[in-house]
Formats: sequence, C-alpha cells, structure tokens
Amino acid sequence: MDAILHGSALAQRRAIAKAITLLESTRADHRAQGDDLLTALLPHTGKALRLGISGVPGVGKSTFIESLGVYLLERGHRVAVLTIDPSSTVSGGSILGDKTRMERLSLMENAYIRPSPSSGTLGGVAEKTREAMLVCEAAGYDVVLVETVGVGQSETAVSGMTDMFVLLQLPNAGDDLQAIKKGVMELADLVVINKADIDPAAATRARAQIQSALRLFGMHGNPEHAQHDTQLWHPRVIQISGLKGQGLDEFWQSVTDFKTLQTANGHLAQRRQQQALAWMWERINAGLKAAFRQHPGVREALPMTTQAVAQGQLAPSTAARRLLELATSHPA
Repeated sequence: MDAILHGSALAQRRAIAKAITLLESTRADHRAQGDDLLTALLPHTGKALRLGISGVPGVGKSTFIESLGVYLLERGHRVAVLTIDPSSTVSGGSILGDKTRMERLSLMENAYIRPSPSSGTLGGVAEKTREAMLVCEAAGYDVVLVETVGVGQSETAVSGMTDMFVLLQLPNAGDDLQAIKKGVMELADLVVINKADIDPAAATRARAQIQSALRLFGMHGNPEHAQHDTQLWHPRVIQISGLKGQGLDEFWQSVTDFKTLQTANGHLAQRRQQQALAWMWERINAGLKAAFRQHPGVREALPMTTQAVAQGQLAPSTAARRLLELATSHPA
C-alpha cells in the first residue's frame, strides 16, 4: 500500500500492477487481501476525473486515447488508461494488445496503461475495472480513461462507472443512428466524430445529424426544458482527428465544462453515489450466484437436473425453482 501511495515512479508502477492482479484473482484468500487493500486505499480515491471511451471497432479509440493522453501529460496531468480486451469464447484467452497501439504513451513516466481481459463479462468492461480504477486514483492519477471493447447494448456499463461517457463515431459510416443502439446514444455526454480529417464534409453532416438526434433525446417528454436549462449539461458533438491530434483543445474544454457544471449542480457527486450502490448490488448478485453453485445440495442435483432440461424432460423454469429451493431451504 505504501508503494502505491508514496513509492518512486518505478516502485509505484510495480505496486499498482501487483494490486490489480491481486484484485483480479478469483482465489478466496486473494479476494480477502484485495478487500483489505481497497478499504485501506478508499480514503485516497475519488479525486480523479473518470472518462469512459466507447465506439465501434475501427473508430480509432486507441489512437484517440494515446493522442489525448500525451496532450494531458504535456499539461501536467497524470493519466491512467484501463483498456478492455475481449476474451475468446472458444479458448478463453485475450490478446491484450492495446498497449502496443499506444507506443508513445506507454513510454511516458506519468502514464499507466493496463489491459485486462473481459473474461466473458457483459458491459464491455472487465469485472474488476472499478477496483483497478480506485487503485490508480489512490496512486495519484488525476485522469482515468476506460476504453471499452466496442459499442452496443452490452457495452453501456462503462457509463455506470465513469463521470463522463464519451462516444466515438465515424464521419462516413452511413446511418449511424440505426447502426448504434438508441440507448447508447442517450447515455453519451459527449459525441466525438473521429477521423474528421478524412472527409470533412461527411464529418460535418454527421455532426448535424447527431446533434439533432441528441436534441430529441434530451427532451424526454419535456420539450419546454430542451436546451433551455443552463443548470443541466446538454450533450455536445465535436469533430477531431485523433491521428493528427486536431480538436483536442475543444475536446478537453468540453470535458472541463462538463466537470465544472456537474460539480456545481451536485450531479457529479450524486452520480458517483448511485454508481457505488449499483456496484455493491452487482457484487452481491455475483456472490449469490457463486454461493448457489457451491451449495452441496445444488452441486449434487445439478448434473441430473441439467440433463433433464437438455433432454426436454423438465421445464427450465421448474428446474430453476427446484434448484433455488435446494439452495435456500437447506443450509450449506
């Protein structure tokens, strides 16, 4: 813990890596050690700005994050990047290659990049991403960037653990409003048209289309409130080129405006409180599922029950009810 809080750059980096590895472990003794570590680090967390970055594969998330990271480091920030790599449903493995696509950023002393496998977790984020984020905050990183696997119905979880949800779009991907689920667009606090230098005209058209869509989403049944309440944040759409580093000033200004407004109106603190409670219930649900599978009565009945369901001899709902009754009526 001391190395995370007060260690030299090299010692701190090594301690952060060990801490996150410990938190990602599924061993019971490691889990207990991880809980103690998080509790000790908690008073030193909460001071960083948490940004979630999402977008379709090929939109340039890694290139944008590297350009943004270098931009922030040059202005005195310390940047942690948590990238999530999809785990294979066949082999269970992950390439974890995002760090190699951020060559400049990975060599900088005040940057920390940690790729983690999704391990089958829905939401486009690794199961322990929240915990890794707290470790980085305790180590003094004041900007934490979380890059998701992709974008879609299951990739919205990143908005549930960050202060600001940034959605990257391509300028010439056709009807993006159809290609991307409405729910993701509604969650976006900032939409970024990346690779705008390739086709400026297409980027301008995409910006206008998305701005119109966001204006409609923002009404939420109250047209009189749309775009008029200056105490509320209204999602913006900007154009950038992550490869050339163009538009980063406007991007960071939008992020700064968001943080200032959301802090002043209390929504940032409220959002973090809701996220903490949601995280607690998520871990409770995961723990209950694990305890259910480990229950002796369930483990004994599970093979025959699953076989009966697979062969059509038992309705899945009936099987679920019987197994749940076993787990609740007989103590483990």
